[in-house]
Amino acid sequence: MYRSHTCGELRPSHIGSTVTLSGWIQKSRDLGGMTFVDLRDRYGITQLAFNLDDAKELTEKARKLGREFVVRIEGEVIERSSKNKNIPTGEVEIKVTSLEVLNGSKIPPFTIEDDTDGGEELRAKYRYLDLRRNPVQDKLRLRNKVSLETRKFLDSQDFLDVETPVLIKSTPEGARDFVVPSRMNEGQFYALPQSPQTFKQLLMVSGFDRYYQIVKCFRDEDLRADRQPEFTQIDCEMAFVEQEDILNTFEGMIQHLFREVRGVELDAKFPRMTYDEAMERYGSDKPDIRFGLEFVDMNAVTKNKGFSIFDDAEQVLAINAKDCAGYTRKQLDKLTDWVRRPQIGCKGLVYLKCNADGSYKSSVDKFYSQEDLAEWAKAANAEPGDLLLIISGDLDKTRKQMNELRLHMGDELGLRNPNVFKPLWVIDFPLLEWDEESNRYHAMHHPFTSPKPEDMHLIDTDPGKVRANAYDLAMNGVELGGGSIRIHDRDVQSRMFDLLGFTKEEAEAQFGFLMSAFEYGAPPHGGLAFGLDRLVATMGGSDSIRDYIAFPKNNSGRDVMIDAPSPLNNEQMKELGIKLQ
Repeated sequence: MYRSHTCGELRPSHIGSTVTLSGWIQKSRDLGGMTFVDLRDRYGITQLAFNLDDAKELTEKARKLGREFVVRIEGEVIERSSKNKNIPTGEVEIKVTSLEVLNGSKIPPFTIEDDTDGGEELRAKYRYLDLRRNPVQDKLRLRNKVSLETRKFLDSQDFLDVETPVLIKSTPEGARDFVVPSRMNEGQFYALPQSPQTFKQLLMVSGFDRYYQIVKCFRDEDLRADRQPEFTQIDCEMAFVEQEDILNTFEGMIQHLFREVRGVELDAKFPRMTYDEAMERYGSDKPDIRFGLEFVDMNAVTKNKGFSIFDDAEQVLAINAKDCAGYTRKQLDKLTDWVRRPQIGCKGLVYLKCNADGSYKSSVDKFYSQEDLAEWAKAANAEPGDLLLIISGDLDKTRKQMNELRLHMGDELGLRNPNVFKPLWVIDFPLLEWDEESNRYHAMHHPFTSPKPEDMHLIDTDPGKVRANAYDLAMNGVELGGGSIRIHDRDVQSRMFDLLGFTKEEAEAQFGFLMSAFEYGAPPHGGLAFGLDRLVATMGGSDSIRDYIAFPKNNSGRDVMIDAPSPLNNEQMKELGIKLQ
C-alpha cells in the first residue's frame, strides 16, 4: 500500500494511528538532533519528524532527501509541539518509522512554491512541474467544478450530451480553419471544427430538442490573453424556443454556477442592453458595467471654435473621471503616452480639470474660453474636482480608443474589483457588417443567424440595417458566450447566402447537407455557446485563460514543453501526398 491517507487529511483525531503516506518532498529543515520534512501531494502538506537519538539511520537517510523526491513513509501520528495554523494538518506530524525513496529528482529549474521564482517561458517549458504548484492546481480545480456543475444543471433541464465529429468539412466563413490531410483521400483535407454549429442544428432537425456538449474547438487566429488555438465551449442548442426562452435558461445556468462554485448570488434578472446602446455608451459590445465612466458626446460643445482636431472630427468623446482633477502634469503626460501607443492609436489626449474654485484648466485653453469650458463640464455633469479626458476622430475608431482608455482608468482608479461580477445581455446585434477590403457583407455572428422578423423587409433594400436575432452574455468586460435564433427555412437561408456573396454552387457545395435537412421538417431552434476557458478565468478573477488550461500554447501558438508544432518526416509527407513550397 502506497498510502492509507493523503497529505491533507490528518487531524488531531488521528493521533495514535499508524499511517502510510506518499508524496513529494516540499522542503526539509535540519535542526541538529531533529530533522523535519514537509511531504506534499495535491491534497496538502504533512510534516514528517525524524529524531536522531531515536532513529539515527533513518534520520541520516532523511537528511539526504532533495526537493521533489518521491517517497513513501510509515509512522505514527503525534501531536505537533510547534503548531502551524496556516495549514489544515498543522496540529499533527508523523513520527516516521519507515522511509522508502520511490524516485529521486533533479534540482527543479524553479521553486515549486506558491510564489515561484520561475518566469513564464521557463514554467511553460516545464509545465508538468508548474502544475504541482497550489495556485495552478487551484485554477484547474475551479475548472473541474465549473464543468461538473454545468453538467448537473443541464442534465436537470433535460439536455442530452451528444458528441459531434472532430474531422469535418472546411468552410470559408469565420476564422481560419486548422486542416488535416486525408491519407485515404489523397489531395483532400478535413478541417477541425471552429464550433459544432451545423451539427447541433442537424440534431435539432433530428428531434433532439435539447443538446449540449463540453467540446474542443479550433481556430487559427492571432492569439492574446483570452485566446488559444484550441479552446473549450459549453455548446448548447434548443428547439421550439424563442430568444426569451434561451436567455432565461442560461441566466439560470450562470446563476447556478456562481452560487455553487463561488458562493456568489448574481442578480435575479440580468440587465439587457442593445448593441447600439452598448457602443454609444461604452464603445464595446461586451461592456464592463461594474463602474461608470460612460461616454459623453461632446460634439455640440467642442466644434466650430477654431480647434481643427475637434472641428474636423466625426466624433468627440469624453469620460468624466470623478475626483481626479488633482492629476499632475506628469500623470496626464503618462496617460497621453498610453493612448498614443500603436495598440490604441490616438494622436493625442485633451483634458479638462474642473478646479475646486470653479475655474477650468485645459490642454487647449487658447482655443476655448472659461465659458466654453464650463459648457464642457455641464455636458459631462462634471463637478469641481473632476477630470474630463477627451478623444476625437472617426466614430468607430474613437469609440474603440475611448473604450480602451475607460478600462485603463477603471484599473488605475481601482474600479474593476475581480470579486464583483456584473453580467449583461447584449442583444439586437447587426445581422451583417460591411467589409471594405472584400467589398461585400460578412455575417457578424455566422451565416445561420436569423434576422429579426420585423426587419425582414429590409433584407433586399437596406441589409446593413437588419438586426440579428442574436445575443451575447458579457461579464466584467469579457464576452462569456453568444448565440442566436437560427434560420430554419431553406428559402431564408438561401437569401442569406446570397447576401454574403455565395454563388448557388458555392452554397450547395459548402452547406448543401444543411439546406437539404431544412426540407424535412426543421423546427424553430436556437442556441448559445459559452467559452469555458473565459468563464472559468472570469470566475477566478483573471484576465488570462492560460493558467486555467492544463497544457496551454504560447502567443505564437506553440507548446514549448513538447515543441509543437514540428515538421513531419519525409516518409509521412510522401504518404500524405504533400509537398512543401
